[in-house]
Amino acid sequence: MRLILASQSPRRREILSKFFKNFDVIPSKVSEESIAKTPEEHAVEVARKKACDVYSRYGGTVVGADTIVVLKDKILGKPRNKEEARKMLRELSGKVHKVITGYCIIHEGKEITGYVVTEVKFRELSKEEIEWYISTGEPLDKAGAYGIQGKGGVLVEWIKGDYYNVVGFPMKIILELKNLGFKLS
Repeated sequence: MRLILASQSPRRREILSKFFKNFDVIPSKVSEESIAKTPEEHAVEVARKKACDVYSRYGGTVVGADTIVVLKDKILGKPRNKEEARKMLRELSGKVHKVITGYCIIHEGKEITGYVVTEVKFRELSKEEIEWYISTGEPLDKAGAYGIQGKGGVLVEWIKGDYYNVVGFPMKIILELKNLGFKLS
């Protein structure tokens, strides 16, 4: 069975490689736009579009995922610049938000879709802490302008749920692949 990760995320690749040695990485070419009504539906819709795009071209078993940060039903995507990152970090400071990863696995022509939600609480951040974190460059390619697995971990007070989901690839996907017959390595 050929396993394909439909993502260019180095974090997803790293997590998947902890459990499965043989897989290909083929990023999808679809837009992350969505007409979904809820953040959960948005994440699943985008993950499905990614998986379907790659599956239509390569077949195999394809995993698509999309991770979003949600604060009071507002999706915080990847910041386009430092000012957007600064604004997002100020919004998240001292608050609980959700990290939602939608996923779609296409296996033998059948789709398995779902999503995982993890709650994350940020500490109250000072202006200096926000400026320091922005100066690291880390926030600019991550949903919600932070990466818990890197220096952004210092911003977090607590999490409730799957840590790997906050990184962008929940354990639920690993277990789904195991249930489909992929052997853990």
